[in-house]
Amino acid sequence: MKKFFIALPFILLITIVSSNLAIASPNQHAAQAMPNSQTQGKTTPSHRLAFTVQGNTSNPGAIQVAANSNPSALANLAKQPTLIPSPPSIDAKGFILEDVHSGKVLAEKNADERMSPASLTKLMTLYLTFDALSRGQIQLDSKVRVSVKAWRMGGSKMFIRAGNKVTVNDLIRGIIVDSGNDACIAMAEYIAGSENAFVNLMNQQANLLGMTNTHYTDATGMPHPNHYSSPRDIAKLARAIILTFPQYYSYFSEKSFTYNKIKQHNRNRLLWRSIDADGMKTGHTSQAGYCLVASAKQDDTRLLSVVMGTPSDNSRTDDSQALLTYGFRFFESHKLYSAGKAIDEARVWKGAAKNIPVGLAHDMVVTIPKGQYNNLKATMLLDKIITAPVKQGQTLGKVDITLDSKEVAQQPLLALQASPKGSIWRRMSDAVSLSIHKFLAKKPEA
Repeated sequence: MKKFFIALPFILLITIVSSNLAIASPNQHAAQAMPNSQTQGKTTPSHRLAFTVQGNTSNPGAIQVAANSNPSALANLAKQPTLIPSPPSIDAKGFILEDVHSGKVLAEKNADERMSPASLTKLMTLYLTFDALSRGQIQLDSKVRVSVKAWRMGGSKMFIRAGNKVTVNDLIRGIIVDSGNDACIAMAEYIAGSENAFVNLMNQQANLLGMTNTHYTDATGMPHPNHYSSPRDIAKLARAIILTFPQYYSYFSEKSFTYNKIKQHNRNRLLWRSIDADGMKTGHTSQAGYCLVASAKQDDTRLLSVVMGTPSDNSRTDDSQALLTYGFRFFESHKLYSAGKAIDEARVWKGAAKNIPVGLAHDMVVTIPKGQYNNLKATMLLDKIITAPVKQGQTLGKVDITLDSKEVAQQPLLALQASPKGSIWRRMSDAVSLSIHKFLAKKPEA
């Protein structure tokens, strides 16, 4: 019996080591599953880079080899950099072109300069309207009584009448299609009680969206020295509408709207052109010039352009088309990883769970030159030692996506579930295993 107690520590040690036999490289197997990945730190992803991309092949960016083609020549072609010309030269005071989902800016000019936004202001009026709908504060069939102030508004009109009741649904269409100043005031008063109070909400929301070169003095876009925005800020707002309120985006594609027996057509001429444009908003005053926020989608890529200060209706339309065509011709977007989905597992020492899933808080989307998808590389870096307790959402590392050694995207790698402290036995077992792991990981001095 005495000999048994003497041998017990050695038996426990052997048990602990054997139960953690793979501690030296707990996720080495994953490197074989992803030839484009690089392993750093503790682990590497256990699946291919673009597992979420839809299509007939798991690598949509790959060159398809025809029956009589030269595979080696095509392979060499795939390795060559994509030739991309300079962005179109357009007659606008300022502009920006970006991908909606990745946020990648593809072209810009004076994008941070403060300019008069004219009726592009109404995008913020619409953002706050969609927000109130999403929160249940108002309903699409809610009826809004038209005030005398709304009825008397000059400029573009929906032609609502004082004392009449108009649904929120019709007011939205009147703001987008008719660019109705009267509809904007009616909506602003309905949501906030007065236009002044609504403007206060507009500026608060602009601050939350990071619109640092924007200030509003009204809900419609009437010229005022302290009423201004920039192409980049307006792109932030338009992108927020598309991503936050997708259920309402279809309003922007309506080509006409009839109210009070008056039919008006959408001033966004791109809706009639064959570039897949489906939104968003025009603007014009003598001070602002002709402005247009436009969005279009082809395959999995949605682009957004903002042009401000062009000399005519035709020029804002042609310039927007030139920017969108340039973007679709030379760039493509890919969703690499989905938010909240496990990318791999992290080893947690002294925790109730030995391994926990890790992933991202947001979809990881990259916009790259066309044909370069297969040259992307993913590097997933996990903290080398992760000790319990681990909270859900805790940052445990990062994901880097590079193209030709240049970073194109990065996100923190998060714990998708918590791991509280484990039992006494687990903590003792892992303490011994971790000590051995650290000892084996030490490199001998040269």
